[in-house]
Amino acid sequence: MHTTTVLPVELTTVADDMAVWHAGQVVVRVEHLDPGTPYDLFGQAFHTLARPAGELLCRVATVNDVHFGEVECGRIDDHPQGPIQRSAPGEPPYPDTMNQAAVAEIAAVDPAAVIVKGDLSADGLPHEWAAFEACYRTAFGPRLHVVRGNHDAYRGQHEYAGDQLIELPGISIALLDTVIPERTTGWLTAEQIDWLDTVGADTDRPVLVMGHHQQWLPGGAHGETHRSDDYFGLHPDPSDALSDVFARRPALLAYTAGHTHRHRVRHMACGAPSIEVGCVKDFPGTWAEYRVYEGGVLQVVHRISSRPALAWSERCRHLYADFGVDYEAYALGTLDDRCCTIPLR
Repeated sequence: MHTTTVLPVELTTVADDMAVWHAGQVVVRVEHLDPGTPYDLFGQAFHTLARPAGELLCRVATVNDVHFGEVECGRIDDHPQGPIQRSAPGEPPYPDTMNQAAVAEIAAVDPAAVIVKGDLSADGLPHEWAAFEACYRTAFGPRLHVVRGNHDAYRGQHEYAGDQLIELPGISIALLDTVIPERTTGWLTAEQIDWLDTVGADTDRPVLVMGHHQQWLPGGAHGETHRSDDYFGLHPDPSDALSDVFARRPALLAYTAGHTHRHRVRHMACGAPSIEVGCVKDFPGTWAEYRVYEGGVLQVVHRISSRPALAWSERCRHLYADFGVDYEAYALGTLDDRCCTIPLR
């Protein structure tokens, strides 16, 4: 007797004009949809994103947690449990597979800027950064803007350090360096908060704020239950200061980060979204597009969809299962976590 495995059909991406489904390595992309419209396709009901008012001014692409040099996916410290995934003999390193495919997809939308929000490397080694540069700098040149993550500074390195203001048509990107060298956790100094406050006060256009570490937010269904100096992301004190700046400066639209390898949207007390975007290197293997209109911004998360990339990311659906983690649900998040409207404030 032969049995047939029926793969789940996942609606992975919805924009203002298209939707994408995945079932294993099968990809179905439906384009030329109407914005802000209900549809029922492939047995799934959904709404396309409402298109903000005005013209499309530019597109911005972001990636994070690309991890060049990593050879084991799903390992926690020295524990043998996992499952731990590795590239098979004869296969290219999986960070190369995932990032080369991401670069090809990003190049196809011709973004005004490509922002890399940290963890370029596994351990901040020169050959890992060289591989990153060969992949991303070669493709995007001066459009590429990079800040470090914790993996890039575990040995006290300072490459890719410092804050940046990137001015683009209709939007500015305030790129924050949230890294504490030799630590996993993140921080913002008083000087960085003051700098962001000045950016928010002086700007002539909306500002997206980006960094590597996700924000600590209290309360609510998805908030944190207690303050801790060991919080995995941005320490609660500078997280509060970041929220205070957003409350004072409505030109600041959203804070978007990486680090957690998940898709999630929460909100600060002032209503501004605090967003986490999943990693490139494993499941579901994504990059984020920001479509900047005169009346707002759309976040559209894309699953990297070359056949080799999907073959690898499918193998990573159940990372950490030996520890009781539902990584599939954790990393993918909800459709609203991946694809959403960021309104002007």
